[in-house]
Amino acid sequence: MTSNLTKDNHYVSQGYLKQWECTSGEIFVHLRLVSHENVPLWEKKTIKGIAYREHLYTRQIAGSDNDEIERWFSREFETPAEDAIQRVLNGDRIASEHWHKLVQFLAMHDVRTPARLLEYLESAADNTSKALAEILGKLPEELAEMKRNGVAHPTPDAQKNLFPLRVTTEIKDGEKFGTLKAETAVGRASWLWGMQHLLNNTAKVFHQHKWTIMHPAKGMTWFTTDKPVIRLNYYKPGNYDFKGGWGRTGGEILFPLSPEHLLYTQIGSRPPARGTRFSPEQTQLLRRLIAEHAHRYIFAKAEDPDIPAFVERTVNAEVYKHEQDQWNKWHAEQLESERYLFRDKEAV
Repeated sequence: MTSNLTKDNHYVSQGYLKQWECTSGEIFVHLRLVSHENVPLWEKKTIKGIAYREHLYTRQIAGSDNDEIERWFSREFETPAEDAIQRVLNGDRIASEHWHKLVQFLAMHDVRTPARLLEYLESAADNTSKALAEILGKLPEELAEMKRNGVAHPTPDAQKNLFPLRVTTEIKDGEKFGTLKAETAVGRASWLWGMQHLLNNTAKVFHQHKWTIMHPAKGMTWFTTDKPVIRLNYYKPGNYDFKGGWGRTGGEILFPLSPEHLLYTQIGSRPPARGTRFSPEQTQLLRRLIAEHAHRYIFAKAEDPDIPAFVERTVNAEVYKHEQDQWNKWHAEQLESERYLFRDKEAV
């Protein structure tokens, strides 16, 4: 699937970011990591040119670059949410199916960012071993079933085919038993497999929560970031973290939908009525938390003078260059393992 391949993978939807466009059709971007102190605090960018990484979601399967997950995001999450978001912006009635699409849209934005990729890689050994154990645990039964049915190859399973696993067997002549060898690698393919597994299965818990739309205090606005979904554990002033789970009672989940609208739930509690405004103090606290939660970029409709006070940007040429170098090598490095692990699998 190399023709018409989408290589610029936007991890924050362009349609979503349009809510923060200014009159010139651009968006204001504040960078949290810069190479030099002379880099301005704010830059105006087109939406097409921000919040993407080349080949973030590309996989090479059976010798061909495959962007099916990018198409899946669009088909199953982004396009279905368009009408629901517009209803929110217009103040129209929101039925259960619209809430469902909004929450699916939120879940997608929670899992597919570079920040979440880095979190995954930090705990990848544990995550990958669990996924591998799940798949291999079913393998003996499948092989036995194949033998009983006289089948030489298993029936293709689209989701299983996307896990970076190469299984080979070796049985020496005259011997009854042989060796089963399983190989995998931590990287893009295992991350994407885990992401789809979460969105197809675990994310169902989101729909058990009670959601509402909250507004900022009069005269104040929301901005958003490259890590737009906040899973907040707030214990008391000055004591909070962003390690909330998808179903942890008491945790809060926040997702700005526009400068005036924020999708909100407190797990286990009935939310305020739709359209309720936070107080000025609550709004300013949440604005600070949104800024602190950002990974590398903050997006706003206008230059926001509070943001430099909320978060100090990092000026470090060495760190900046190292990060850019790592992204420049990303696709080539991932291709090497994918070519090996996926070479005998069918494209999906």
